[in-house]
Amino acid sequence: MRRLLLVTAAASLAAVGVASSQDTTMSFFVTSVGSGKGADLGGLAGADAHCGSLAEAAGVTGKTWRAYLSTSDTDARDRIGKGPWFNAKGDKIADDVASLHSDANAITKQTALDEKGNVVNGRGDKPNRHDVLTGSKPDGTKIADQTCGDWTLSGAEGAAMTGHHDRAGLDDSAAAKSWNSSHASRGGCSQEALKSTGGDGLFYCFAAN
Repeated sequence: MRRLLLVTAAASLAAVGVASSQDTTMSFFVTSVGSGKGADLGGLAGADAHCGSLAEAAGVTGKTWRAYLSTSDTDARDRIGKGPWFNAKGDKIADDVASLHSDANAITKQTALDEKGNVVNGRGDKPNRHDVLTGSKPDGTKIADQTCGDWTLSGAEGAAMTGHHDRAGLDDSAAAKSWNSSHASRGGCSQEALKSTGGDGLFYCFAAN
């Protein structure tokens, strides 16, 4: 009887250990490439599919990927699951949605890696690619008319709010250091317009499961 109890207790402890261990495989990344059509990502569905294809090519499967993008009727913060999220190196980015949108997040140039685990060019690099498409306010909610037609425009019309993945800008203001809400694109939604302010049509991807 005592042996049975010990075996049962050991099994229970093992189960607890498995349940409490976190999956630290990649669940967050900056896209290594955009759509090639500026802010025309094929809408949210196209952006999500792009996240999934990049992750799969990098060897990460079995996850449901969502682009961190707001639209006229969707808030980016509501699309990405509950967390926690880890980059390709296993570094924790944030525990949950609240910490992601607070000073507690760990997004820096060194941690906001692409799906291959590479550092993405930031301010001071050539070319600078730190403008990341979000269409969002600092709290992850939508900004009217700053989503490039809900991610379907690639010309001189429209604008997209961008964040700085490297948390660096022209000054030390909160906006310049914001990962998700620094400034709007200028000159439209084309690839050329995005590049002119230090972007390349990149965006954040999160595993929602």
